[in-house]
Amino acid sequence: MHAPIGSWLYLLPGLWGIALASSGPPDWRHVLPFAVGAVLVRGFGCTVNDLADREVDARVARTVARPIPAGTVTVAGALVFAVVQAVAALLVLAVASVPAAVLVAASYPLVVAYPFMKRITYWPQAWLGMVFGCYILAGWLAVAGRIETPALLLYVAGFFWTLGYDTIYAHQDKADDVQVGVKSLALRLGGATRPWVAGFYGATVVGIVAAGAVAGLHWTFYALFLPGVAQLFWQVAAVDIDDPADCREKFVSNRFFGWLALVAIVAGRVF
Repeated sequence: MHAPIGSWLYLLPGLWGIALASSGPPDWRHVLPFAVGAVLVRGFGCTVNDLADREVDARVARTVARPIPAGTVTVAGALVFAVVQAVAALLVLAVASVPAAVLVAASYPLVVAYPFMKRITYWPQAWLGMVFGCYILAGWLAVAGRIETPALLLYVAGFFWTLGYDTIYAHQDKADDVQVGVKSLALRLGGATRPWVAGFYGATVVGIVAAGAVAGLHWTFYALFLPGVAQLFWQVAAVDIDDPADCREKFVSNRFFGWLALVAIVAGRVF
């Protein structure tokens, strides 16, 4: 809870799905369970990640104080905590929509596998994009009752958004990643990161606009989405990939993009 950005980045795309599928303002009976569920699913994912990476975390300066490598939480305790969060999330989400809860449950194997992707591929960010995109589909499903074309377009947009911001995030740890032998897009792209992230964010914009068009949103959606577009390309222009603090700042700023996109979608439905 002290670093809520992960919950925001998981929740906001889910709210995009809810808002896009709604005929007016999003219903709080969907929004509230999804908000609580996002915190729990993100907590489950973080706990699984910390379990898988406990030996690596002990060798990285930024993560050495995490509970498991620091010895303040046992492996058994972390396993119990992970299971409790995973089950509680599904129970909460089922209040909004049982099919949505089932879809999120189906994403759990992806959540568990994610920490191991950095040992296999330089594209673990793509795996994370698939995981986070499931909340978009769940949000749409909770309202519409079935997956339709706008939800799939929004899923693609969310996938590319995650590729972009998590590549920026990974530049914080590239020196440590080389030392411990794990992979990331930050290492794969290196000095070519900026044009690649610009491409990822460009695909994000195209996907969101296409989803809005297919869903028949009012023209106010397009007007209000322009600040969100500007925010993404500010990140690309301003980020210093060799400054971990700046990478963190740009990564966290994606919360504002998520809100800007949500406001635009809601306006497109209300007007």
